[in-house]
This record gives sequence, structure tokens and C-alpha cells, in this order.
Amino acid sequence: MSIPVASSPMQSQRLMLLAIAPVLLLVAAGAALFAQVSGERGIMPVASSTDIEVRGIEVDVHGDNAQDAREKGWREAQRIAWERLDGPDIPDSRLQSFVAAIVVEEEQIGPRRYVARLGVIFDRQRAGSLLGGGGAQARSAPMLTLPVMISGGTDTMFEYRNEWQRTWAEYQFGSSTIDYVRPSGAGGESLLLTYGQTGRRSRAWWNTVLDQFSAADVLVPIARLEYQWPGGPVEGQFTARYGPDNRLLARFNMRAENAEEVDAMLVRAVTRFDEIFRRALANGTLRPDPTLTLDMVELSDEIRALLEAAEAGEAATDDGGNPVIIAQPVIDGALAQVPVITSITVQAATPDPRSFDGALSGIRGTSGVRSLAVTSTAIGGTSVIRVDFAGSIAELAAALRANGWTVTEGANALAISR
Repeated sequence: MSIPVASSPMQSQRLMLLAIAPVLLLVAAGAALFAQVSGERGIMPVASSTDIEVRGIEVDVHGDNAQDAREKGWREAQRIAWERLDGPDIPDSRLQSFVAAIVVEEEQIGPRRYVARLGVIFDRQRAGSLLGGGGAQARSAPMLTLPVMISGGTDTMFEYRNEWQRTWAEYQFGSSTIDYVRPSGAGGESLLLTYGQTGRRSRAWWNTVLDQFSAADVLVPIARLEYQWPGGPVEGQFTARYGPDNRLLARFNMRAENAEEVDAMLVRAVTRFDEIFRRALANGTLRPDPTLTLDMVELSDEIRALLEAAEAGEAATDDGGNPVIIAQPVIDGALAQVPVITSITVQAATPDPRSFDGALSGIRGTSGVRSLAVTSTAIGGTSVIRVDFAGSIAELAAALRANGWTVTEGANALAISR
């Protein structure tokens, strides 16, 4: 005979904790995920103008007083900048009318002496005609720029605001031949763009990232800062890398005498990086990796005939300017059917990064697939991919099965696995 035993208050509390433990774990996980993308992370890049900018001009002049010495220093910087641009000889009064702004990088003002490092910005509309069309140079393809800062044993990019990210965001690249695509790092970008991404070799991963930013390739300027001692000098080691294979382009070192001069050193480093990238573009080293583009696709005869018929139909008009209807192309004695593009959701089992790459590559290489977009990435779970397919969902399922996939059909969705 069993005798019911009344539960003690302690046992009741334990049962209650066991019941609410899963809920607490879910709340904690959600809070942790929110913390990863919340806070002040993003720094919006400045809008690049088309003005002509010359930086790093050093002047050391004397004057009757501090104001006079400064004015003489600025006029000398304007002349030096004009000479660097190979401008023609013109009087100072006319040259000053071309100047849009003076950028003070560093300056020391004495009673009768002015020592500074300056930048001069010339208005392109007023000065461009005298510089032989210096602004008409061909620019690079859009290059996703990922500034990496290594300091104190930590590799960071957009995880939190740092001096290196801010320098790249605030630098004026209007006169550069490199088309820099500078992410702000806000929101989910801090999760997608990390230092680990620069070490990936998967073209599937890189195509997904580059497509989100409408870029053709990637540039990785790395800054390693080593503080010798508190209040002492700071050694900067800078490395320029590019491409999905993280190829080395150049290295250089700089030094700041103390922490207060680090910002100025980083500005000079960005200028140096821009020179390196522009030189690499000019000699043909810096060009988009052909494995990152999907333009080199061989079209079948049927698709090529349809495209030619569509172009001819858009251009054809009669004598009255009315459009002329072009008959459907005939291939092998039969009318070619225009395929209907269907948007289909595909759920792919991706237990590890290799399987994720294989899923993207396998779907992209399936006959009839026009494009795809990753709507949800879940390494260790099920990733969701939107596929634009020339045909029905049953035809896509058959094509995937023919490529060795195990396919389960649902309502306008497919589940695939290996």
C-alpha cells in the first residue's frame, strides 16, 4: 500500500525552476544575440566628392606674427600642391580661387613661426580644365573594403567602434581611382563581416557577401598597433591584402611618438594604402578575381535564340513608329517556349561549413537555376535559400535528384540533403 507523501516547499521550488529553465535559456539566448548587434557599432562613411585633394604637404615658415606666419604657410602649401599636380604657372591670386579647403593634419603655431602638415583640396570644376583632365581616369571595379585592426592580441573589424574603422569611414576618396565600398558595420554587418571572413577561401561564401554590397572583389587593409608602454611610442605595422585568397600586396611600418599622435598616423597610413591600391590597379595586379563572377556562363542555343528574338522585338517598329510583333523563334522545326521563372524556397541541411558551400554550389550549378539568395544561414542546422528557377517546383526537384540530392517536396518549398 502506497502512502502519498506531501511535497516540501523546497521540492516545489525545484520543480518550478525545472519548468521555467527552458524559458530562461531562450530569453538569455535572445538577449545575447541582441547584444551582439546592438550598441554603437556602425560609423557611416562620408560621401566622397570629386574634388582634387593633395595631402601630406609639410611647411615651415616665419612671419611678422602668428597669423601672418600661418597665412604664408597656407599659401606655400597651395603652391606645393599645385606643383605636385603638374599645374601650369599661375599667380597666387588665381590659384587661391581654385582652393576649396585646407585640411590641417598637424600644426604648431609659434609667435612668428608656423610648422604644419597640410592637405589642399582644389575645386575640380574650376581647376580641372588646367590640369589636363586629371580627373578623367578609369576607376576600378567596386571593391569591398574590410579594415582590420590588431591591438592587444585582439583582431577586430566592426565588432566595436575603433580608430582604424573611423579613419577609413571619414577619409575622402573622391579623387582616388579605387572605388571603395565601405560598410558602416551597423546592425547585422558586425556579425557577417568579421576577421574570420578574410581567411575564408570558399567562393560560395564570398559571392554571398559581395552580392549584398554590390562589390566585385575585396580589399583588406590591416593595421597592427603595438603600444610600447603607457604614454610611450606606438609602432604601427600595416599590411595590404586583397582578393578571396587574402593575397599579400605590400607592407610598411609607421611610428607615433605617443597615443595622441595615433590618429594622425592612421590618416597617413590610409593615404599610403590608397597609393598602394592605385599603383596595383595601374600595373594590372588589382583586378577582380574571375572566380567571383557568374557572368561567364555558356548559354544554350535555345536561350540565345530567345534573347536575340527579344532584342529584335524591342527594336523593331513600322513606318508609323508602332512596334512590330516578332514571331517566336523556331528551333529544330518547333516553336521555342519562353520559360516561366518561379521563385522557390529551398531548405538545405547544412551541418558544417563544407556542406553549406556544397549546397550553394550544387544549387547554383543545377540546370535551369537563374539566381539564388541566402535568406537564412544556419551552420549546424537548416539553411534557407530562395531560388529563381526556369520551370516548376517539380522540375527543380527532378533536376536536384539527378545531381545526387535527396529531395522532399512541399508547398512551394523543397528540403534537400546529401
